[in-house]
Amino acid sequence: MAEARPAGPPPWLEGLTICGGAWVLLVSIPLALGGIGITWDGLNHHLYLGWTAQHQRFDRDVVAASYQVFQFPYANWPLYKLALSGVSGPVAGVFLASVQWLAVPAVWMIACRCIPGRDWFAAMFRAFAVVLAFSSGLVLSFFDSTINDLIACIPLMWAVAFSLPIPKDDGQTCSPGLRFVALAGLLAGASVALKLSNGPVAAALPVIWSFGAGAVASRWRTMAVGIVATGLGFTMSYSYWGWLLWEYAGNPVYPFCNACFQPVRDLLGWKP
Repeated sequence: MAEARPAGPPPWLEGLTICGGAWVLLVSIPLALGGIGITWDGLNHHLYLGWTAQHQRFDRDVVAASYQVFQFPYANWPLYKLALSGVSGPVAGVFLASVQWLAVPAVWMIACRCIPGRDWFAAMFRAFAVVLAFSSGLVLSFFDSTINDLIACIPLMWAVAFSLPIPKDDGQTCSPGLRFVALAGLLAGASVALKLSNGPVAAALPVIWSFGAGAVASRWRTMAVGIVATGLGFTMSYSYWGWLLWEYAGNPVYPFCNACFQPVRDLLGWKP
């Protein structure tokens, strides 16, 4: 008989240790560097989008940051406000790193779903998984620069975390339930609104929802709830910006698919 592994820390202590330790390490990056770096792209693109988020400027500037000015701008607003407030570089860096830290609990929850177990072996593997998730040079560079890319991914990571089956002590799994699926859908829709390139990942979530336990009809119902919630989350998050783009260009996702909206513009009699 195999020797039983020693019991690991309780889940609340494991999560507190991993997430708390991650916050200390992540905020130490801008503190060690004395602030955050603003590249030309960050100044000409991200800060300008933050300005656009507060004051729509379509009728004042001519593609000041090329067609990037038509991206969903609200993830860039915190950086813009910090730049205007005159706070020091380290303070701004700590604040932005703390916002991006919200991805850590989601990654740890995903690790808990994928690496079940209450022993130290499983706990160490979950901690290692969280470290690996934030160890690439690309991810680490976000903590010394602008934050829109990681902010746009945070709701999607939480959506994945809420969608995965929940492991039980007996080795079985249970479905997350309709409430968690609906919440996951809302978050996935918001993530797509923040960055349209998150769409392919969000579109794969129904595959995860279909793996739930229960009859086929129950699985279809779960998928339907998640898909409707995703559409609702996108609509709630994107509707105002989409309306601004419609008034300006007759296309709520301008400059994409512009020709596809020509029949709609003709039908509604839209004029620039």
